[in-house]
Amino acid sequence: MDIINLLDSEREQTDIALLLEALYAHHGYDFRLYSRESMTRRIHAFMAKYQLENVVDVSRRARSDSAFFNLLITELSVTVTEMFRQPTVFSAFREHVVPELLERPSLKVWVAGCATGEEAFSLAILLYEAGVLARTQIYATDINSLSIEKASKGIVPTRKLKTYTSNYHQFGGQYDFCDYFTVKEDFGFIDKSLRDRILFTSHNLVHDKAFGEMDIIFCRNVMIYFTPELQKKVLELFLESLRENGVLCIGNKESLYLSGVEHHFDVINKNERLYRRKSTQRGVHNVA
Repeated sequence: MDIINLLDSEREQTDIALLLEALYAHHGYDFRLYSRESMTRRIHAFMAKYQLENVVDVSRRARSDSAFFNLLITELSVTVTEMFRQPTVFSAFREHVVPELLERPSLKVWVAGCATGEEAFSLAILLYEAGVLARTQIYATDINSLSIEKASKGIVPTRKLKTYTSNYHQFGGQYDFCDYFTVKEDFGFIDKSLRDRILFTSHNLVHDKAFGEMDIIFCRNVMIYFTPELQKKVLELFLESLRENGVLCIGNKESLYLSGVEHHFDVINKNERLYRRKSTQRGVHNVA
């Protein structure tokens, strides 16, 4: 890289840092500890999509145009999701976790970083088929208020239903997947009986406090966009939010190892990243 390109790159990184500081200071969205590589890639994609020359232009328009600001937040937030994504995770959860839930009088589940709700809907279906949804409250949270608004409506484009149906059958679903939807034109609407068990609300993993005492926490493929420092902070939050013997599920590219909380967990299924918080009386085992 020649000296001019190097200076341009350094200047852009400074502009990106200033943009992220402004988003936090003026709007409360904190992306400062997200992976800078990931943030740079997303900002570049946003600039190309809206034909912007530089990061300064992004900052300027975000300050003056609320619609543009919402588009920017949507781009920076992680929204990649699908129903029963990686079906083996849900199969392992049903096999190793569901049996111990059957006798509990009530359950609290937290889906952190829920995006547009597909994972929360998947868990609702799984727990319905296990016979425990009626005594379960699912809390689904995300930093992106636009995603939360969409999720609360339970709307899924019909073009995605083929993939979701395939995932459901690979998981080993018991019924006809289309029974969980009402299809109207180009959209499928999640059945109200499922939506009624889910509370969608905004929550910032960077700054907000523990989200009650949970039996189950799902947070998959969210922390891969965080710095190691932020990953550690979020895992400490999950530890604080889980009851003893509560279950944590993280993404297949994420790990508890070297997080500082690994000694508080036992492995349920290493491949599918399922862990159980130990009771205080139990011994210490390594977690990978």
